[in-house]
Amino acid sequence: MLRDFTAKEVTAAYIQAASLSIRPFVRHTPLEEAPELDHRLEARVWLKMESWQRGGSFKLRGAANRLATLSAPERARGIITVSAGNHALGVAIMAQTLGVPATIIVPVNASPAKLHALHQFDPAYITVRPIGVDYDAAESAGLALAREHDLPFISAYNDPAIIAGQGTVAQEMLEDAPDLDTLIVPIGGGGLAAGVAIWAHHINPAIRILGAQAAASPTMHASLVAGHLVEVPAEPTLADGLAGNIERGSITYPICQREVEMIALVTEAEIAFAIRYLVDHLHVIVEGSGAVGIAAV
Repeated sequence: MLRDFTAKEVTAAYIQAASLSIRPFVRHTPLEEAPELDHRLEARVWLKMESWQRGGSFKLRGAANRLATLSAPERARGIITVSAGNHALGVAIMAQTLGVPATIIVPVNASPAKLHALHQFDPAYITVRPIGVDYDAAESAGLALAREHDLPFISAYNDPAIIAGQGTVAQEMLEDAPDLDTLIVPIGGGGLAAGVAIWAHHINPAIRILGAQAAASPTMHASLVAGHLVEVPAEPTLADGLAGNIERGSITYPICQREVEMIALVTEAEIAFAIRYLVDHLHVIVEGSGAVGIAAV
């Protein structure tokens, strides 16, 4: 069951409604200071600790908001989603919580650790199906299955409810630190960046939104340079959660085109350095997709 939607559906009011919808299910994660980065940059640096969110990432927010929009018949029949890991975990948490059968398509190259986590959920609700050599192939298969079985497809990024849920990250950040003047956001499909940018610019039109993306899979960066969505080869990357191309017609692209000032590309060596840096200086373990912002800084 695929529905048509446009970027105009994602508004600050929708993000505000999402924050109320997801409140029973998500944590208000802290902003942590980074004194050593302050010293290096001669600026005040804060880290939004979504790695401490349930499921280990911000993806729970979008999943909680999207599943809350399902009708009773849709909940009974079930849903289909595709994810390399974090979105899958968010959907699995919410599907099991709400009693919604979920088929989760994962690429065969998905993280073994995340696959292990998915297999801990109740099989009465969560079915994991490895299909496709990479994220792009898995997404194509998932969309086809949703059409074939007339089931809701829960995109990891291309959905107003998902984007609105992710936008609550910025809402919390600007509540906790109202004077923030620049937000650096990891970018894959663009759902987080789109939601963060819409809320941040609603609060402060002058705030800078900068993206960070792995150079090994730079789809959004290449698309913004080209002026339209393009496909690029995806090389192996530590930031596997950001890898893959973007669904044709995705509403995240025009939002990022309008709201994101620039995207910094970071190398695998820079991502690895950022992971080590966070352990050494903040005693925090973060996966590659969460470390690209530090790598960009």
